Amino acid sequence: MGSEKNECFGTNYDYSFKVLLVGDSAVGKSSLLHSFITNCQQLPQDLAPTIGVDFKIKLLTIGGKKLKLTIWDTAGQERFGMLASSYYRGAHGIFLVYDVTSRETFTNLSKIWAKELDLYCSNPDCIKILVGNKVDMDSARAVAMEEGLAFAKKHKCLFHECSAKTQENVNECFKELAVKILEVPSLLEKGSTPLKNQVLKQRQFYQAKNAQKCCF
Repeated sequence: MGSEKNECFGTNYDYSFKVLLVGDSAVGKSSLLHSFITNCQQLPQDLAPTIGVDFKIKLLTIGGKKLKLTIWDTAGQERFGMLASSYYRGAHGIFLVYDVTSRETFTNLSKIWAKELDLYCSNPDCIKILVGNKVDMDSARAVAMEEGLAFAKKHKCLFHECSAKTQENVNECFKELAVKILEVPSLLEKGSTPLKNQVLKQRQFYQAKNAQKCCF
């Protein structure tokens, strides 16, 4: 899949991708994001529930390409209402997250979240990954891995089980999603658009500055 390295390279990156985390509240979306962003196995005890929408940025290198991931963390359907269509717009990748110890959160993938994706995610090339969180609580498991695999196959998703608490498979989830995005030409084109706009603005700025100099 190529090498992956976390680093800070400011605005010097090759592609910028928008990634969404969706699913019921309390499935661990914020914990997954915190684990990935901080690369920390010890989650804070007072990690507050997300209200509305939050986002974090992760810079990393995969296969020699510098990526900027803007990862949107959303509140759950049952408390804050359905996610507005604007949040799905322009997404390159989407996490569908459920809790392996909660049958309801898995059932709601079909009842709520898959329907929202069909309704609001207009890009057919968007990469989706189904993630079953909290495998560290396997003794309380309510959803078999085989069920997750079947759902992922039906909805054409990647699939992983992980634990935000122990960080098991967390990096692998985000890494595989990024790798798959990089394999889709249309997503690469969309991911490079902000950079092209930035270069164009810089070019226009310097052209304007040079024009001013010529006037004196």
